[in-house]
Amino acid sequence: MSEPSLVKPVDTTRRTAWYTGTVVEARPETGSARRLVLEVPDWPGNDAGQHLDVRLTAPDGYQAQRSYSIASAGSGSRVELAVDELPDGEVSPFLVEVVSVGDKLELHGPLGGYFVWMPQSVTHDPRPVQLIAGGSGVVPFLAMVRAHADAGDPTPFRLLYAVRRPDDVFYRQELIQLAAGDGLQVDYVYSRTAPHDWPVPAGRVTKEALAGFVIPASEKPRVHLCGSTGFVELIAGWLIELGHAAGDIRTERFGGT
Repeated sequence: MSEPSLVKPVDTTRRTAWYTGTVVEARPETGSARRLVLEVPDWPGNDAGQHLDVRLTAPDGYQAQRSYSIASAGSGSRVELAVDELPDGEVSPFLVEVVSVGDKLELHGPLGGYFVWMPQSVTHDPRPVQLIAGGSGVVPFLAMVRAHADAGDPTPFRLLYAVRRPDDVFYRQELIQLAAGDGLQVDYVYSRTAPHDWPVPAGRVTKEALAGFVIPASEKPRVHLCGSTGFVELIAGWLIELGHAAGDIRTERFGGT
């Protein structure tokens, strides 16, 4: 049996409520995604791995509300999101195509305590951490690897990032910079098109490839897995078959937004 995970509960002094944020930065992240930074004066801060709800209200009073992972963490009044557009979505097309600097958005959060990452100084858990992302599922992991770097945390971090093609990678330059330092290893799997000099042919993640890319079960890593429902269910099942304890795997999945 694996050792129990030692995770501090989310900070209960942070008040979950509706806040109004002003967009202070809006720029393309990939061909279908956009990075948004909002100034939220009353924001109570959030832990790495938490999410929030964005609510849009039409002139006729119709409202649509969707959840998004937060790419930023810690105290302060800036909140960062990276939104991938889904053609049939109600909220993401507006955030990617319409919202501009100066616009205001309604935000409800911070939400969620199960998926958070806390530094070793808080958890007293020295085990390594394996992050596995599918597509835009990498967003909460940006909060984690940033918090990990900012804290100077000694916990080994490894990120497996599965994307369709190189142009679909979120936070490409920042991941390169973070991986150049100590404590973070980033591995990519491209399902459709790989870089011309890439040593591994393009193709979906297999169980055998997964075994080679993740921290072995013998090291009892804490695993965070985020992506589409199908991706998460497939990878989680393989991890268990590879010997990882179900209790060490924390999952977050997304659908249409």
